Amino acid sequence: MPVTPDDFRAALSRFPSGITVVTSRGRAGEFHGITVSAFCSVSLDPPLVLVCIEKTTGSHDAVNETKTFAVNILGTGQDDLSERFSLPSMDKFDGVDLRTGFGGIPLLAAALVTLQCRLRNAYDGGDHTIFVGEDEDVSIRDGNPLVYFHGLYRDLHEA
Repeated sequence: MPVTPDDFRAALSRFPSGITVVTSRGRAGEFHGITVSAFCSVSLDPPLVLVCIEKTTGSHDAVNETKTFAVNILGTGQDDLSERFSLPSMDKFDGVDLRTGFGGIPLLAAALVTLQCRLRNAYDGGDHTIFVGEDEDVSIRDGNPLVYFHGLYRDLHEA
């Protein structure tokens, strides 16, 4: 039986995922940010991660052009940041506490983890591009991750 986009989306919603905001800076200096759940580690040596970004977004173009990006892993209680960066809005960064990374990349100061990456490879992934980046700087805070499962944000509890 053919898989419909709705069926595929419903199936994938049953897989719990951490939430990240991928931030970048365009060639003209403008900030870009997008909520991304398609993120994972690829290699420890060298330290590689991948993110999948929809091709029609400004964030996609910024990463592709500048070859730099940051992965900001969100923590419990940061669902407001996830929602903010999931919307196509011109003022996503307005009022958000930021730090500046290499190349002027905006970093979410309150993120649980921030990985600053240089683009190593890009692969076609249908309506997304799979960007593989090498982590060149990391900052880690204590706390639990924001988790998304079956259309809702969840708290991580020990079993």
